[in-house]
Amino acid sequence: MADGARPAPGPWLRLTALASTVATAVVVATGEWARSHEAAVLGGLGLALGVAAAAWLGHRDRPLLVWAATAALAVFAVQIAIGALAAAADGTGYAAGLHVGLGALSLALAALTASLTLRRELGRWRPFPWRDYLMLTKPRIMVLLLLTAAGGAFVGVGGVPSAGLLAALLGGLALACGGASALNHVLDRDIDRFMRRTDRRPVATGRVAPERAAEFGLALSAFSFVILASFANVLAALLAVFGNLFYVLVYTRWLKRSTPQNIVIGGAAGAIPAVVGWAAATGNLALPALVLFLIVFLWTPPHFWALALLVRGEYEAARVPMLPVVVGDRRTAVAILRYSVLLVGITLVPFLLGDLGWLYLGAAVALGVAFLALALALLRETTKARARSLFSFSLGYLALLFVAMAVDPFLL
Repeated sequence: MADGARPAPGPWLRLTALASTVATAVVVATGEWARSHEAAVLGGLGLALGVAAAAWLGHRDRPLLVWAATAALAVFAVQIAIGALAAAADGTGYAAGLHVGLGALSLALAALTASLTLRRELGRWRPFPWRDYLMLTKPRIMVLLLLTAAGGAFVGVGGVPSAGLLAALLGGLALACGGASALNHVLDRDIDRFMRRTDRRPVATGRVAPERAAEFGLALSAFSFVILASFANVLAALLAVFGNLFYVLVYTRWLKRSTPQNIVIGGAAGAIPAVVGWAAATGNLALPALVLFLIVFLWTPPHFWALALLVRGEYEAARVPMLPVVVGDRRTAVAILRYSVLLVGITLVPFLLGDLGWLYLGAAVALGVAFLALALALLRETTKARARSLFSFSLGYLALLFVAMAVDPFLL
């Protein structure tokens, strides 16, 4: 990733590798306890994937580490497949014996990988830059994403989810969002330097090495999968992984630099947390989950294009084809109004379907009227002041809308 010599494995890769070893040991030790064993398998798989990805992305100059991490992941995956065959045969025959043997081998490989990550560089001790790592997670953006996830969970259960489920959902999703944001810092470090809004980010300035940020992001993502799969359900965990991959690979890596429709398609990533909240609460995907997805999906373009109008010059300098850069401010304002109309329309659907009641409807209508008024004002007078007003209101709009979703069931 970085030019020149790459640093030794950092604390995040070491932590993930050690956790992977512990999880593999738990898998081996809980073979007779099906429920505990299944949870340990899911957690171990997520951690092994995180370690292997970090090794390949940041430490290909250390072939032994890459080989050990890849072999540990491969043997673990084969062990899962053999375990399924052994279960089908009621734990008898060659499959059962091979399953136990592969368990021992995967544990040995995980331990070898962890030991290789613990080879540290010599040098002076430096204070841990925790503020920079916190910045990597984009906490202000994360708060809004977690709010939509909580709203999805409240709507899913039609009331208040259990404290344990809510803690697992918010904790696991916070790690997922933080991990994706850290990887975004790594991939965008070249263009971040051209934008005043982002030029002080830790990776762009060199305060955090790209390899360290990538390890941090992958570690958070791996632990997110462990928490959501173990304490919520596998569907919620897989949806969070999908959201991360879409944001990092599809939006950041591809769409952002290639098409003015980047934020339209890429908005799907930001809409996933609401669906994760629903899935965590219900264990399924249904029509209300799709509506929650569409609300955030349609909110994203007018919200982000309003910001793009404010920093159009910076996107031009970074050669990012945001809509105002490609088609101009006026046509962007027209597009904002169109998506605002669609957004307000879709926010009425939960009431029409009977999933939410009059309190939510009142909030959706009042907030929607204000949103449309600001979008119309921007179209009539396409200035930075108007764009700033719409951008600022859009943040509160989504937050209040999902708060209304959460509160509405109590007033039925």
